[in-house]
Amino acid sequence: MLKKLSFTIFLILAAFGASIFAQDKTVINSAKAKNLLLGRHSLSLQWISWDYFGSATVSNKKGFYYLNGRQKSRQNSDYVEVAGLITEINEKNFKFDGTVTMQIGSINNGEPCVRSGEMTFAITGTRKYWRLQEMKSPCDVTTDYVDIYFK
Repeated sequence: MLKKLSFTIFLILAAFGASIFAQDKTVINSAKAKNLLLGRHSLSLQWISWDYFGSATVSNKKGFYYLNGRQKSRQNSDYVEVAGLITEINEKNFKFDGTVTMQIGSINNGEPCVRSGEMTFAITGTRKYWRLQEMKSPCDVTTDYVDIYFK
């Protein structure tokens, strides 16, 4: 009976694949991109400012890379925050599983707007930053440019 139950559990797990297991560590597909990403960066959301920046830090804790950052308005309570796990680092992008929260007085009735789950930050063309690719606001009709700049 136990062998049959074990085999059934094995089949169920095989059907779902590795996605039901926690990720072992951040997947590094480019050492050069990893080195560029690790450390402190400037962070911006166009609704707040492109003249002064917040900061974002990518840290490595036992093979897991984390992104945490914040930009705050100098004029009011507007802000953007990013926080979560970087799941994969590639030459021109990185995948992120976490949250991007923003509160802009003129958008979404001034209430916080939260994106959560898997997202991608990518370098396009000759730009010197990664831009959040999920740009369409889930809370309004706006397009948001969340950028993390090279060191």
